[in-house]
Amino acid sequence: MSSELIASLQNSQVYAHATQEFHVYETHISWVVLTGEYAYKIKKPVNFGFLDFSSLEQRRYFCEQEVKLNQRLAPELYLKVVPISGTCTQPLLGDTRQVFEYAIKMRQFDPKQVLNEVQARGELEIRHMQDLATKLADFHQKIACADASFTLGTPAQVWAPMLQNFQQIEPLLTDAQDQQQMQQLAAWAQETYQRLQPLLAERLAKGFVRECHGDVHLANVTLIDDEVKLFDCIEFNDEFRWIDVMSEIAFIVMDLEDRGLEAYAHSFLNTYLEMTGDYQGLALLDFYKAYRAMVRAKINLFCAADPQASDTQKAAALANYRSYAQLAESYTELKSPYLLLTLGVAGSGKSTLSAYVLQQLGGIRLRSDVERKRLFGLAADANSHSALASGIYTQEATEKTYAHLAQTAQALLQAGYSVTLDATHLRRWQRDAMRQVAENLGLPALVIVLQAPLDILEARIRKRALRKGEASEATLEVLHQQLAQLEPLTPEEEIYALHVDTEAPKANQQLVTCLQQRLSS
Repeated sequence: MSSELIASLQNSQVYAHATQEFHVYETHISWVVLTGEYAYKIKKPVNFGFLDFSSLEQRRYFCEQEVKLNQRLAPELYLKVVPISGTCTQPLLGDTRQVFEYAIKMRQFDPKQVLNEVQARGELEIRHMQDLATKLADFHQKIACADASFTLGTPAQVWAPMLQNFQQIEPLLTDAQDQQQMQQLAAWAQETYQRLQPLLAERLAKGFVRECHGDVHLANVTLIDDEVKLFDCIEFNDEFRWIDVMSEIAFIVMDLEDRGLEAYAHSFLNTYLEMTGDYQGLALLDFYKAYRAMVRAKINLFCAADPQASDTQKAAALANYRSYAQLAESYTELKSPYLLLTLGVAGSGKSTLSAYVLQQLGGIRLRSDVERKRLFGLAADANSHSALASGIYTQEATEKTYAHLAQTAQALLQAGYSVTLDATHLRRWQRDAMRQVAENLGLPALVIVLQAPLDILEARIRKRALRKGEASEATLEVLHQQLAQLEPLTPEEEIYALHVDTEAPKANQQLVTCLQQRLSS
């Protein structure tokens, strides 16, 4: 019956609007009929346990849920639920008499602009990931939060599907090496869950379990007028949607890393963290990334075990399983974190250089300009209207800011993340305090000294003052004060220092090469 309906919907006379070419996209749970300006999505009458569309009433309800939930992020795409009456061979859209099916009416967009297709063409850019991170950060701040009495998002509920994954995978593996790897992954997941239980419970109590999108990866993000739009959230299962925000972030980071797009993943993650300040959640990131990778591994293993699949399809699916299992295993490995400190006055290029270092080497960046404002309840791009050495720039405020940076850096290093501290570090006590954090943990620390001629520094500050969305409020007056306050490195500090002329050709690349050499020695 449903296949007849889909065939009948490829007829321009069915629609009250003009149509162009018809195309049909089919998944295991739905059909999407493209007509030109609009698309119509119809749910299949299936029941997979975690998803039940078997009755007409359930399909109506979940169509309504899909429109409602996706309008949070893409209101211009998800328009309304349309009843279908008549017959499968002669359907009537919008007719409420004797309805036998429902469709979601959507504004059609170009499938070639979905980000997995954009990436396949080599056209995905870092700025797309930064845009997505900004939108997700804003979304996560606005959506409904669970409280401590909520039944979803409890530690036990988080662990249940992870355990089920391994239980479903185990009987399908026949290779001894695959079996051993799976057992090691299961043991790591169990041990990590036990260690993280208190944090999982704390996150729920603090409201970090929220009604998220639930399915954030490149195939669910599209470009419309060169702006990213996230679509197709999870509407069919509350457990998949009411999750810790860091589980949501883990999915897209894992997806990017699976594609070999580490620089994109680093940029996305740091943009999100800068917006939200949720550095605590990083202790959960590898745990959730491994889970997301193993879900994809399991799906491929199911395909490899499908008796209807050809030998070629089975071999490809098994190879994909092993690739995702290897990715999950990489998240269990011990890390060797390090601490980088920038030393430079306003306009010396700290933020530009540290962003490049992050893209190439990974880790987490803490920007004093952003964290200072966060401590005082201000957005990163807000104007504090503080005069020189007053407001949020008093000596007390600066000491508070550096104490916060040190405390956060320590927690991140302990969680296994390398840290880049983007701050002026003009005073010796500031540098000593940060280096002490790393030394107390037995980790290396390097100071990156950024330099440029005075006229270049002044020109950069003038140019930056004209841009919107800047965290720095430094003026020429601030620059000259900083130059007067700068305490040069001591001979002991020079041992740990790398000097960079930010006006030199390929300064960023040369710095990364030097850092790699120093950190590996």
